Amino acid sequence: MRILVVEDEDALREQLAERLRAAGYAVDCAPNGEDGEHIGLEYPIDAAIVDLGLPDKSGSSVIGAWRAAQKAFPVLILTARGRWEDKVAGLEIGADDYLVKPFHSEELLARLRALLRRAAGFSQSRIACGPLLLELGAKRVSVDGRELELTALEYKVLEYLMLHAGNVLSKSDLTEHIYEDDSERDSNVLEVIIGRLRRKLDPARELNPIETIRGRGYRLRLARMSEEG
Repeated sequence: MRILVVEDEDALREQLAERLRAAGYAVDCAPNGEDGEHIGLEYPIDAAIVDLGLPDKSGSSVIGAWRAAQKAFPVLILTARGRWEDKVAGLEIGADDYLVKPFHSEELLARLRALLRRAAGFSQSRIACGPLLLELGAKRVSVDGRELELTALEYKVLEYLMLHAGNVLSKSDLTEHIYEDDSERDSNVLEVIIGRLRRKLDPARELNPIETIRGRGYRLRLARMSEEG
């Protein structure tokens, strides 16, 4: 999943980016509102974290520009303003949640996970697709109760497929949301990862959940999806 951080305070922006990358996210950063607005409009962002108090262009204006352009990715606002009126104003402009500075990184990550899963249509952190169970908070995957040993990239690919189950995702869709660096986006590597996931998900090769749609990409084709508490 690809996260945009728009924050003018250098130290905080770097800390957020480092924490998000450690949690497995691809991260784009912007030190001001103009750059942040451009990235949100032009790049495939899954969620954004935006400081309201930007010096050149307010976070409110940035979010408003995204919403005017029909960009629907969830937005978590950061603010040093603790008054309820400021929080309400932030939500009214199109943000989905807010955090008041200072905050704990674990709370930010929990709120971000909640926004991402709600954007995908899920309210709980445990998503079941037939015998396949994904625990978003723990980043754990199991099949019929058997926990799978996945690499970081394998987990990222499977998580994205599960959150978009039933949709055909092209190779570029997957790589753009998994890698933040253009130089890392190699479709041959993605094919290897998909192959490894298939072997781990379905060792018996009976009915693999990851389907190749010729000329279009991949789709998680498990028929039944549900949520667990």
